[in-house]
Amino acid sequence: MRRRAFLVLPLFGAATRARAAESYPDVLPGSTLRFPRDHGSHPAYRNEWWYVTGWLRTREGEPLGVQVTFFRNRPRVAEDNPSRFAPRQLLFAHAALAEAAHGRLRHDQRASRAMFDLAGADDATTRAWIGDWSLALDGERYVATIRAREFSLDLEFASTQPVLLQGDRGYSRKGPLPQQASWYYSRPQLAVRGRVVVGGRAHDVDGRAWLDHEWSSDVMAENAVGWDWIGINLDDGGALMAFRMRDRGGGVVWAGGARRYADGRTEILPPEAVRFVPGRRWTSPRTGFAYPVEFVVTAGGVDHALAPLIDDQELDSRISTGIVYWEGAVTASVAGRAVGRGYLELTGYGSQLRI
Repeated sequence: MRRRAFLVLPLFGAATRARAAESYPDVLPGSTLRFPRDHGSHPAYRNEWWYVTGWLRTREGEPLGVQVTFFRNRPRVAEDNPSRFAPRQLLFAHAALAEAAHGRLRHDQRASRAMFDLAGADDATTRAWIGDWSLALDGERYVATIRAREFSLDLEFASTQPVLLQGDRGYSRKGPLPQQASWYYSRPQLAVRGRVVVGGRAHDVDGRAWLDHEWSSDVMAENAVGWDWIGINLDDGGALMAFRMRDRGGGVVWAGGARRYADGRTEILPPEAVRFVPGRRWTSPRTGFAYPVEFVVTAGGVDHALAPLIDDQELDSRISTGIVYWEGAVTASVAGRAVGRGYLELTGYGSQLRI
């Protein structure tokens, strides 16, 4: 437990938060993301993540939700220490599999300091790894290899569309102050194929996925307790991302989003164009946290009704990143007609989220 505390406290400790403003570069408007360089790690910034979520289908037609996430954190400790064991960069990884037949999420996690070839994140391209867990960009496809306790994943995610820059050319505002922002782009409509092994059975799968890559030094206003986020691959080939930062009373601190239409046009959604209306709640039998697992999300004047594949998609990552959150596969419908599938993320429902 002392080792786990060593890994977690630099990421969420009060001392690190107090130093953030003077120790990390701000995210400010006026720059443009450049590829392929910005597919890689940005080690000067405080936090970074590569987030893949998607819907898979077995040959028997069974739907599966999948999540693979790698986080990088710069704790600002021991940076002058010449030892290769010094924790200059920390790596965390989450993986999850949602099965309707199982009724709850199977998930696992890893944590390590960047060290030798055991764990790290490449600066030149997307390549993050912790032991036998990895996510890497090979040409125009991402390759994920996960060896979890209850399942294993060997998946390829092939790009079918250009990068979707969020906000102002990748500058994504998250609060009332300009530096409360992240650099953020998405890769929607990724074509998935590969193999999932779960419950002693191997399944060949295909499907669609969504990748977010985001890095920042300060993404939350002081009065924000968490966020709600959706990434939806629309059936017509379009894509929808929307989020809101919430205060303790459920009010909106900030909001935003983007919609890519089937013809390739992109509409950036300002805060006033996005609204999350929570519906039915589910209470976790393990933590007692109550999550609104159904929403109506209004984005650009269109109401999208979200419903979960299964209710129990809570991830308890207190032994790695130190938080508990709900990250789940959902369907989206408009006026009762199915229009897409994607993921809903809910943070800060048990206690105030601090990154």
